[in-house]
Amino acid sequence: MPRTPIVAGNWKMNTTADSAIELARALREALAEADDASGGIEKVVCPPFVFLGAVAKACEGSPVKVGAQNMHWEEKGAFTGEVSAAMLAGLAEYVIIGHSERRQYFCETDETVSKKLRAAVAAGLKPIVCVGETGAQRQAGETKAVLRRQVRGAFEGQPAVPPETTVVAYEPVWAIGTGVAATPSDAQEAIAFIRGELADIVGAEAASQVRILYGGSVTPDNIADFVAQPDVDGGLVGGASLVAASFVEMVRKVAAIGR
Repeated sequence: MPRTPIVAGNWKMNTTADSAIELARALREALAEADDASGGIEKVVCPPFVFLGAVAKACEGSPVKVGAQNMHWEEKGAFTGEVSAAMLAGLAEYVIIGHSERRQYFCETDETVSKKLRAAVAAGLKPIVCVGETGAQRQAGETKAVLRRQVRGAFEGQPAVPPETTVVAYEPVWAIGTGVAATPSDAQEAIAFIRGELADIVGAEAASQVRILYGGSVTPDNIADFVAQPDVDGGLVGGASLVAASFVEMVRKVAAIGR
């Protein structure tokens, strides 16, 4: 069964209340016009928590889906400043879990990623689980070891992870925000390895349904080269997703591949 490609925009800690709504409305209008030619590409935007409600409202009834950038694994409790999966339900369809910036700056671990994945699935959210090696790990030849640890740390022992609504994003840390992307062949090699690890955990058939994205300095100029690879199912885009015209161009280029 063909996997539906995804172009997902991670807005990170950007936009204001006004600019978030303006960007969402611009995407809604432009993508509605392009939707007939978009080949069923899923379009997802992940704004900051404080703008989720406003962006969800602005995107309501449009081809643009909304995701959150993070969540806590507990349903409720004394966790000041945190947001649970239950709080996201009804506002977001997707949620990013284990982004390298969360791991680097906020002590995210493979264990917490696993807990968040379990909670997200239980709440009916579609997880985008991020994995990827640092530049030092890559130079040391540890890419596959790191990916194996992160993938198995997230997915082993999960009671039930629906493959058709589960997404993994391979984001080499050395490529995020640097302007230096991986090569398409390097991305394919890493993502094929990730799919192989998933096959060992959930079975080959289920692993073949999981969509795996590339992230790390994705732009309109290179996204088609990545998605042309057999195992790459789209992009998790940072800075380039903050400009409506740029995001729409990426959607059009992925659609033109005709997967």
